[in-house]
Amino acid sequence: MQEKRILMDEQAMMRAIRRISHEILERNKGLENALILGIERRGIYLAQRLQAQIEAIEGVHIDVATINVAMYRDDRTTKGKEGPPFTLDTTGKLVILVDDVLYTGRTIRSALNALMEVGRPRAIQLAVLVDRGHRELPIRADYVGKNIPTSHMETVRVNVKEQDGEDSVTIS
Repeated sequence: MQEKRILMDEQAMMRAIRRISHEILERNKGLENALILGIERRGIYLAQRLQAQIEAIEGVHIDVATINVAMYRDDRTTKGKEGPPFTLDTTGKLVILVDDVLYTGRTIRSALNALMEVGRPRAIQLAVLVDRGHRELPIRADYVGKNIPTSHMETVRVNVKEQDGEDSVTIS
């Protein structure tokens, strides 16, 4: 049986979300024309938490949407459902793309392709809860909750209450 270590508990995850929210606000000096876009599956829950934190801090409401990048993947033989990856217009907006773990960069590349297919954002920024390294593409997050050096043999898992019943980040 593989050993599983907890890298972040619920409090650590909340602190990371709070910090990223502050960093987003500080960098952008206002988010009137912004959209937070969570990558399916766990990225959407993190996106909703970021939105709630930003609203609590700044009092500004930002739309949150989900993006499905399955049909834009280049590293899977089975593609996801057909149709637009999401329905909100991104043209001229600051899009803050949110994912749980940044690893090879392929999911983010897929999300960028999907975004460009449905609009032309003013800018795209990337927020991730965990950056574990091992990039295959030249992609770097603008906001990182925690950098976790890993080997290719290890698995990093983000658990969120909404889907998994608990908030934690584990490595095995």
